[in-house]
Amino acid sequence: MPKELKGEDGITWTCVQAYSGLSDKPENEEAARVEGGAGRVRVVCTPSGGARSVRLELPEDWESSLDDEKLLRKIEEHRET
Repeated sequence: MPKELKGEDGITWTCVQAYSGLSDKPENEEAARVEGGAGRVRVVCTPSGGARSVRLELPEDWESSLDDEKLLRKIEEHRET
């Protein structure tokens, strides 16, 4: 399920686990997992406006374990690299 959050710069980010919309097949869930990263999945955050999408590696429970502020910080950290 997508998670939407708005940064201080006015950009609205929509974050979703990679491959989550393809189907409920187990191989799609497996494809999102980070190889060698126990309990971590790939998440793509897409911005409104002209900013670039950001790909993150987050804990499996990122939707409940990361509040908006922490997730925005992670997005900003990856935008700078």
